Amino acid sequence: MFWATLGSLVVGLIIGGVVGFFVARHFLQKQLKENPPITEKMVRAMFMQMGRKPSEAQIRAIMKSMGQ
Repeated sequence: MFWATLGSLVVGLIIGGVVGFFVARHFLQKQLKENPPITEKMVRAMFMQMGRKPSEAQIRAIMKSMGQ
């Protein structure tokens, strides 16, 4: 009796973990599709709004820092 209960608990946890992984993955992909991460074009637009002309080195540095 004890082993059957323990076995069903372990199987239930494994199935719950797998289902939870796929549900979380689906919601994360949906969120990224609705709100894409920042692009170089967006960085240039922000600099222009501040009244500055960014150099390519500045844009690359910002994109690198965003990736970390």
